[in-house]
Amino acid sequence: MTRVRSIAAGRPPSGSPTSSGWPVVAARHAGGDDPAPCRTPVTHDFAVVAFHTGGRSRVELKGEWSLREGDVLLVPAGAPHRALERRRPRFWGLAFCVPCFAAHGVAPLLEPFERVRDGASPVIRIPAERQTHLEGLFAELERIGDEPRTPSDTRDAVQRSLLTLILAEVDRASRPGAGPRGAGGGVVADALRFIERNCLGRLTLSDVAAAVGRSPTYVTSALTRSTGQSAVQWIVTGRMAEARRLLLHSDERIDIIAERVGYADVTHFIRMFRRENGATPAAWRAGQLRGSGDRRAARAPEPHDHAGDVGSRDV
Repeated sequence: MTRVRSIAAGRPPSGSPTSSGWPVVAARHAGGDDPAPCRTPVTHDFAVVAFHTGGRSRVELKGEWSLREGDVLLVPAGAPHRALERRRPRFWGLAFCVPCFAAHGVAPLLEPFERVRDGASPVIRIPAERQTHLEGLFAELERIGDEPRTPSDTRDAVQRSLLTLILAEVDRASRPGAGPRGAGGGVVADALRFIERNCLGRLTLSDVAAAVGRSPTYVTSALTRSTGQSAVQWIVTGRMAEARRLLLHSDERIDIIAERVGYADVTHFIRMFRRENGATPAAWRAGQLRGSGDRRAARAPEPHDHAGDVGSRDV
């Protein structure tokens, strides 16, 4: 089974958008020579953009790819990948919650990730005249993320705006050589795509299975085998990430947040949130705002192994 870890071709940012409450996390990384950094493919439950500003890397993601200064690596959520070689790489790593972002009407900017899922190259060359601008967007996103936490719709909007600008640069650079999509990523890619676009509404495993034309058992097995998480857990992961974002960046009531992330019953939402986060929504919010959840100390996702009853877990 593929282990669920973070991040593509390098170390993860401090925390992740599915554990920290931030919809997007950015950080700069630098490494030395490592001829064999990852022996086993890994996946994570957020999408990644890695912008290389120096050195060289070689990665495996539906094939082997070389990266150098000016290249961007795209890793869709749930895509197994591993670093094969690093030669003093320097890069910006950006991780973001796809359902949190897609919910704001900018799904077209996710098209390059969908092409990767369907078999296209995950490496995009940024034109030389745009590289300094793109690096500046990453740096500003990191700077804002390092500021002390307060409930702030403004900061949330700025982070999403910077992410939008970064994805727009990537999308623009990908278009000249994009070509048609590949043959498709199969059931796993189709199921993840459907979940990412619909998990904040009333969504069940049966809905996902119907959307991809397979049985619930088949979808659960395929997703668990490929990504380490079932369809149900992918739904829950997306909902919890958006719930944490709303708890951190707004003062909305718990029952309103529950509705916004697909739960009609606030009691069920509170139970699910406590199961996934170890605290009730109100307690989690209070702890984050007291400073216990500072971004630089946020925990990266732990490895998951849902081989047992994952298909029957609550949504």
